[in-house]
Amino acid sequence: MKTMLHACHAAIALAICLAMASAQAEEPSKTQAEEPTKAQLDAMRQALSKYQDPYVAIRDAYLSTVGCVHYSGEKIDGHMDYPKGGMGIHFVNLTVSGPPDPMRPNVLIYEPVGGKLQLVAAEWLVPLAVAKERPTLLGQAFQGPMEGHEPLIPKDFAHYDLHAWLFKENPLGVFSPTNPDVSCEGYEFALLEAPTKLVPEP
Repeated sequence: MKTMLHACHAAIALAICLAMASAQAEEPSKTQAEEPTKAQLDAMRQALSKYQDPYVAIRDAYLSTVGCVHYSGEKIDGHMDYPKGGMGIHFVNLTVSGPPDPMRPNVLIYEPVGGKLQLVAAEWLVPLAVAKERPTLLGQAFQGPMEGHEPLIPKDFAHYDLHAWLFKENPLGVFSPTNPDVSCEGYEFALLEAPTKLVPEP
């Protein structure tokens, strides 16, 4: 498991560095939006529903980070507060750049269920290097800024992020970073992460 995760880490490190270099001129959207309506969320689900097939996601350049990330609910001063629950397996698309687009997230998140992958959420990332202020999407302030999620994402990749549980109900809310109903149990590459360290805002 460690060998595969380290190889994945190295590949993603290179890809993120290239993406950050190409995104230096981009700024996140500064537009404040209202709380998303059911119609807006349904439109997002419809736009992303093709990715319920993970092979379609791969063809569109969403690449798996392999590890199924989950958290114990541990609280550490100066770190992100992740309620106990899963995030799942992240498929990252490094070709996505520019202001956050609700119809084109940087990340798709899958839950391993019965030997298959089920699409459960989407995630948007904004590198701290290009953020002039805390980004928002559909009226939701992004979380962070924080370090990269090691070992799957390099520690030096400081960023803001926002999750949206569009395909699996989350008792903690649509935009919670974790979902207590998402499980990595029984998955070979389950990864219990410590809370990610926060970094200073711009």
